[in-house]
Amino acid sequence: YVCSTWGNNHFKTFDGDVYQFPGVCEYNFVSDCRDAYKEFSVHIQRALNSNGHPEIQYILMKVKDIAIYLKPNLVVVDGRIVKTPYYSSGVFIEASEIYIKVYAKLGMVLMWNQQDALMVELDNKFNNHTCGLCGDYNGIQIYNEFIKGGAYNSITFGNMQKISKPTAKCEDPDETQALPSCNEHRDECRRLLTSPAFADCRLRLNLEMYIQACMQDKCACNGKTDSFCLCSTISEYSRQCSHAGGRPGEWRTENFC
Repeated sequence: YVCSTWGNNHFKTFDGDVYQFPGVCEYNFVSDCRDAYKEFSVHIQRALNSNGHPEIQYILMKVKDIAIYLKPNLVVVDGRIVKTPYYSSGVFIEASEIYIKVYAKLGMVLMWNQQDALMVELDNKFNNHTCGLCGDYNGIQIYNEFIKGGAYNSITFGNMQKISKPTAKCEDPDETQALPSCNEHRDECRRLLTSPAFADCRLRLNLEMYIQACMQDKCACNGKTDSFCLCSTISEYSRQCSHAGGRPGEWRTENFC
């Protein structure tokens, strides 16, 4: 029921595919894609922050006929800045120092940490009806997202989700770029994700896909040790574990994350 994006351009579709897509245009993250009346859409735009790490700059949502624009510490509904908690026609928005959460009565919850990590939970009545970076929500991995009359790689798939805006100045990522293997970081990532704090998570999540994401983070950071490089995938693992009913222990310390 959950699609998420976090850290160094990682995405996990509703169907459980995990891929990396480094685009910095505006993209369809997830939308209702039936031909008739569309109930909702969520668009996102990423850019590199001052530390050179990708962060979500803004989220643009439509829920029925309500337009919602989210930026860090800013919520705009139908063109007006609103205070949170905010409630109107089936939409409830709350914000804390860390998260902005949007609950839509039609069956969607969106949660953004106002930095790199966004999670959308969707009622299963939308099975097979969605499109965007989150995939089609048909319960089958790969099919339709990455194989449809030919095999797509994740960059081609991501580029196809771009929202065309005549004024946008952004380049499509190169489809021929292969990601480095990053194997030298495997042991460290495995150790972090199998620490005793995560004992309750092992059977609930696919550990390997988070190890891979952590390895790619470490690679992309070229030896930098700031918290983004180490903590973003571990944070996501912890969030997904909680969401799956697990209870991650205290894994953050004063010197770590």
